[in-house]
Amino acid sequence: MNLKHLRLAADQPEPPAHLGPDGALLWRDVAREYGITDPAGLALLGTAAECLDRVRAAQVAIRQHGECVTDRYGQVKINPACGLEKDARAGMLAALKALHLDLEPLRDRPGRPSGGR
Repeated sequence: MNLKHLRLAADQPEPPAHLGPDGALLWRDVAREYGITDPAGLALLGTAAECLDRVRAAQVAIRQHGECVTDRYGQVKINPACGLEKDARAGMLAALKALHLDLEPLRDRPGRPSGGR
């Protein structure tokens, strides 16, 4: 049993309560894999998770109403949820990029080594 792994799991804060299931899962997975515990990192991760929840909500609206909708004048328009999905996805990617995550997560198990030859 690896005690370092157990200590890291115990020290890991919980995701914000307002996150939906997808956002909370992203928050937990990224925080654990990359060992994010600092306040700035957790704030950026929270933003990314909120954006993922917004992406999922927009996808539900798009599935429900379609990519195009008819306005009150009978004109076919793009569903506003498409713009919401696009903007939320961009926000999520920007927040993840701002975290400066290494391509290789922290590992305490077998796997490909990071960077060495």
